[in-house]
Amino acid sequence: MNTRAWIVFLDESGVSLLPQIRRTYSPRGRTPLLRHRLNWKRASMAGALGYHSTDPDRGARLCFHLKPGSYDTAGLIEVLEQMKVFYRGERVVLVWDGQSAHWSRAMRAWVAEQDWLILERLPAYAPELNPVELLWSSLKKRELANLVGDHLADVADATEQGIQRINNNPQLPWSFLAHTGLTIHPLRPPNLRKDQ
Repeated sequence: MNTRAWIVFLDESGVSLLPQIRRTYSPRGRTPLLRHRLNWKRASMAGALGYHSTDPDRGARLCFHLKPGSYDTAGLIEVLEQMKVFYRGERVVLVWDGQSAHWSRAMRAWVAEQDWLILERLPAYAPELNPVELLWSSLKKRELANLVGDHLADVADATEQGIQRINNNPQLPWSFLAHTGLTIHPLRPPNLRKDQ
């Protein structure tokens, strides 16, 4: 494996017009009510959090994709093509789960033609190892919490605001990684100076 690459974790999630119900504050005796139209329209979002394998000063990078409906292999290839532009063709080691579209014949054939991309699989039933899961949790607890929208565009706007919030806080993506217990950079013994 090339050690000078971006380590990128990718995951998909869904949002809908049904509100993400979260606990909130209200005056005593006045229970808040969420009134919505019981609309089942859904959108899917894909998030890719990247960390440079040898240079932490390059920061964490977040690539985000949102589309109506759900992802299939063709939709995920579109996301990966967007990632290639986002990372300007630099080497990427992509870490994702075992979803069937991630490892389909068409996906493997497409990846075989890519010289910038290497795929790695997360262990089965281990979402706690993917920092993007924490990104989804952050969005759903803040921007999407108790959101009642009439159109998917309302949900998309709130999601984009959450992505901006995360992008504007350079420590937040690193905290997502730290919460998984994984590390990207080898720890340097404290007695070694950087120039040694």
